[in-house]
Amino acid sequence: MFLHVLGLVALWFIYRWYKETKRVSNQGDKHVYITGCDSGFGNLLARHLDKLGFHVIAGCYTEKGEDELKKTCSDRLTAVHLDVSDSDSVAKATALIKTVVGEKGLWAVVNNAGVSLSSGPTDWLTIDDYKSTLAVNLCGVIDVTLSVLPLIKKARGRVVNVASVFGRISPFGGPYCVSKYGVEAFNDSLRIDMAPFGIKVACIEPGFFATNMTDAASMMNNLRKLWDRLPQDVKDDYGHSFLEDSESPSLMLHHLNFQQVGLSFIIHLGWKSFQTGMILKIFWLHLSELQQHVDGLSATGFFILYPC
Repeated sequence: MFLHVLGLVALWFIYRWYKETKRVSNQGDKHVYITGCDSGFGNLLARHLDKLGFHVIAGCYTEKGEDELKKTCSDRLTAVHLDVSDSDSVAKATALIKTVVGEKGLWAVVNNAGVSLSSGPTDWLTIDDYKSTLAVNLCGVIDVTLSVLPLIKKARGRVVNVASVFGRISPFGGPYCVSKYGVEAFNDSLRIDMAPFGIKVACIEPGFFATNMTDAASMMNNLRKLWDRLPQDVKDDYGHSFLEDSESPSLMLHHLNFQQVGLSFIIHLGWKSFQTGMILKIFWLHLSELQQHVDGLSATGFFILYPC
């Protein structure tokens, strides 16, 4: 029995090794369009693909982001101003992309741009808080995808949408989780629609990584701003100590950083390309199932401690 188990483990490692040896060929003939390249995942991906030899089209929200990418990357990289919440900006970027890729088409688009604020108890928020986040995190993803889909079809390429583990579980109020659930739904429907054309559609669900979006200080500053604008009767409902009580679990969980803990363990074992799927399966998927059976899971203090 032990030998059978050992044999299965050995086969699994061989399979992982074989799968990870696969590499994309002819990178110099392929164009990749990435949104949200000023910082974080988008910036890292743009620089990484540029080093591998891909032609990267990096959408940046700020002129500073464009300049810094140009300084650190080769001439293959094209930086373009992009505000995914503005359809005119998306259209201008698409017009430039058409001239860059020509008849080859676009090999991939990575919808990475996103914002995390404002997040807080639902009754602290206004409809404008929801609209501004949805405009970037959901409508921006859809707008960018639709704008370049004909170019993706031409290259029989792929669409990669960056959602979140919070597209599976909603432990805190606000538009962020709502927007990521929407990205998941858009991704699923797009994958079905594009399958007959040979286009691949993938969804990435990051957990807690150390980026600007998961900065604990920014989150607490946002919470304080939301608190300051509340009418007095709502403040009385929550209690004056609520804001102070919410700070400790927020900072603790952000500094713990589940994804980095898992990443250290996995890199030690040599599974450098396996970390996201491993942590998702071990922790977040089980937690998303738990939420369906336990009311008030948000009271566990992922970001703020709700009053009892």
